[in-house]
Amino acid sequence: MTFTSASDIDADRLHDTEVIGDEAVAVAHPNIALVKYWGKRDESLFLPVTGSLSMTLDIYPTTTTVRLIDGPADVVMLNGSTAAPEAHSRVERFLDLVRTRAGRTEHAMVVSTNTGPTGAGLASSASGFAALATAAAAAYQLDADPRALSRLARRGSGSASRSIFGGFVVWHAGAGDGPAGDHTSYAEPIGGDALDPALVVAVVDNASKAVSSREAMRRTCATSPFYRPWADSSAIDLVEMRKAIARQDLPAVGEIAERNALGMHASMLAARPAIRYLSPQSIAVLDGVLALRADGVAAYATIDAGPNVTVLCARADAQRVAAALRAVGDFVDPRTAHLGPGAALITGADR
Repeated sequence: MTFTSASDIDADRLHDTEVIGDEAVAVAHPNIALVKYWGKRDESLFLPVTGSLSMTLDIYPTTTTVRLIDGPADVVMLNGSTAAPEAHSRVERFLDLVRTRAGRTEHAMVVSTNTGPTGAGLASSASGFAALATAAAAAYQLDADPRALSRLARRGSGSASRSIFGGFVVWHAGAGDGPAGDHTSYAEPIGGDALDPALVVAVVDNASKAVSSREAMRRTCATSPFYRPWADSSAIDLVEMRKAIARQDLPAVGEIAERNALGMHASMLAARPAIRYLSPQSIAVLDGVLALRADGVAAYATIDAGPNVTVLCARADAQRVAAALRAVGDFVDPRTAHLGPGAALITGADR
């Protein structure tokens, strides 16, 4: 998800926009799902078909400022760039939700900075909307505890519900539809920090995807004969993953994560027409992970909706894993992540 300014608002007008009220700054980090979220049972409320489980990272943070302004429309920017109307509309709809809940009407200027690849399958929308939800709730003085904030972030991007929290996080699918489903679908941390793994992120392509996650998800759910079997098996994976984390069994965590991710991509390949995010470079990295395991290193791959591969391993093995992935080819740019923090407001000198 790329936050950009509305196409009908030029840069000069930004300097003339009057700040009339509160301002809040928040930072959030992406999360990588070890048991994937793929498929909605309710498009409008972002209610997932299945529950999911993720690890929040300590790299690639998004920092977002929300300022209330005296202007005719919301202004949304990422890294100073101007904008696609579709991206602006997505942020504006989210702000409308916040305004309705807060009983406010002021427009806002949103200035968001991603430090990782945007729209490349590395959860930029998760960090983006978690930061936006945190900053917007504060700017509009919306009273929201962490669970309510997770539910709010979900309405911008499903996986953003998990980036509200640090460490290992489960997102509950919730029960029912409508208000009941909305109320019961939220994320929460589950502990397990003593496991202390590393995730080596093998970036093979940092360009935005040709097919968005949202479109790919819809097409997979609607047309893939493999989707429902994968969703059923994913529910089992979630139960087993929670047990593996609780007993600090890293190889089991890795095995479950790898099979869950490959199953998701198999369901996409069976969509009509097929969704193929995996590139030859992705396959080369996967082969490198197999070679590491054959050499006695407990390394396991997971891939979100994109070509980039993340490799789960013990912290002590991270340097060796990164070196092995770098040796796969000069197209691999590995970056090591560990358990990261939840979304937070930045105040005072911390800005």
